[in-house]
Amino acid sequence: MIVNPLLIIGFILLFYLLSSIKILAEYERGVIFRLGKLLPQAKGPGIILVFAPVDRMVRVSLRTIVMDVPPQDIITRDNVSVKVNAVVYFRVMDPRRAIVEVENYHYATSQLAQTTLRSVLGQVELDDLLAERERLNHQLQQILDQHTDPWGIKVSSVEVKHVDLPPDMQRAMARQAEAEREKRAKIIHADGELSASVKLSQAAAVIAAQPVTITLRYLQTLTEIASEKNSTIIFPLPIDLLELLKNRVKGEVS
Repeated sequence: MIVNPLLIIGFILLFYLLSSIKILAEYERGVIFRLGKLLPQAKGPGIILVFAPVDRMVRVSLRTIVMDVPPQDIITRDNVSVKVNAVVYFRVMDPRRAIVEVENYHYATSQLAQTTLRSVLGQVELDDLLAERERLNHQLQQILDQHTDPWGIKVSSVEVKHVDLPPDMQRAMARQAEAEREKRAKIIHADGELSASVKLSQAAAVIAAQPVTITLRYLQTLTEIASEKNSTIIFPLPIDLLELLKNRVKGEVS
């Protein structure tokens, strides 16, 4: 049986054409190298043709990549050793530059994030690292975005996730916080005593102007004691009697 050569050639061409068809998702782009030269535009999404071995395609995802930065040993400005890890959100904006300008943009971004994290956080004190995390996140994002922009990568956000303090430092901070709470409690108690003394002084001025108010206060106190069910025995003592005794003592002294 003799096979028609044209049929064989046609089958080979059909197989080659089918193998040249590539499908790219909506979030993918294809960077094409034709005879080693980069084409002006990235291909996709949808169906594209890649004629091997003349063309070589590199798939690039345009989705936001969430990269976890491993814990880094950092010595803060006030000589405190801590471990800090973070998360970086970035995406490829220019697929051509991401492939041509750097060998592995994912690995390069990871290493740059680690070194930037150690460099920036090593220049701040521990209190600033714990209290001003939002400002430090923005500073890290700006530095990373500036360095990755030539690679066609946009760093959208950097978040410091966890700061691991040594046990000795944790105990010292706990003691400091307890002392601060005791300080605030004493200040509040002193303010209360001051307010009470002012009110008592005002009440004394009112009683001195109207002596009958002390009798009314005396009767009110008796009413409050009588309303409680207890075994307290009360011996009423008239206020006038106390005044007589007071005047008599003054007379004997004079």
